[in-house]
Amino acid sequence: MGLFKKNIFGQYLILKKWIIRIIGTLSHRRYRGFNELQIEGSDNLRNLPDTNVLFISNHQTYFADVVAMFHVFNAALSGRDDNIKNVSYLWNPKLNIYYVAAKETMKSGLLPKIFAYAGSISIERTWRSSGEDVNRQVKMSDISNINKALNDGWVITFPQGTTTPFKPIRKGTAHIIKRYKPIVVPIVIDGFRRSFDKKGIRIKKKNILQSMEIKAPLVIDYDVEPIDQIVEKIEFAIEQHSSFLKVISKEALLENESLNKKRDW
Repeated sequence: MGLFKKNIFGQYLILKKWIIRIIGTLSHRRYRGFNELQIEGSDNLRNLPDTNVLFISNHQTYFADVVAMFHVFNAALSGRDDNIKNVSYLWNPKLNIYYVAAKETMKSGLLPKIFAYAGSISIERTWRSSGEDVNRQVKMSDISNINKALNDGWVITFPQGTTTPFKPIRKGTAHIIKRYKPIVVPIVIDGFRRSFDKKGIRIKKKNILQSMEIKAPLVIDYDVEPIDQIVEKIEFAIEQHSSFLKVISKEALLENESLNKKRDW
């Protein structure tokens, strides 16, 4: 890699590599130390092509979710099976991993701007701005940037557009899937909301059981399936369909909460 080589968005790859190394090293104990991240499905990552892969996931914090995925993705590509032992896997990280994030979030301070350099595709939300509901047109430049990122590598997106669970899936994700035909890989995470504050920077509780499941790619007939069907498929894949609320009994929720209290330091 040339010292001054840039990626498709004009960012210096050497700088991006060092940001990933440093953030990864500093954050490692958040997932293997203060808390324990249980991983399932690492082998699904090793079977993917290098480009045109879209990861869809439920969302629990602004930054901790994405940082954990950078850890898990790079660990899996380095040959680790469902673990992030030994942070040396970040010495040569995959540099064409991108994630979709709200532009106002990524410009809200120095740390978010540093995170943004690690791979953010910063877009303007059409439904929310500065804490208020809005209704504005999708910027075609945002869609174009997502397409550019897919053509260059892997893209992570949170199709609900919020950290609040069981909110509706934004149809924009389904339109991108139907239009650009990426391989769609669902991810289901849990425990991050209990471990960290909403931004995912401050540790709220220690010794919380975190989990990340990387599922097999979805089977989608891009030319035949309508948008609403793809939306429903996403809801079920990331376990955010309303039916998942019914299968969790009150007793199970109380038991989980009891276990989490026992894990507190």
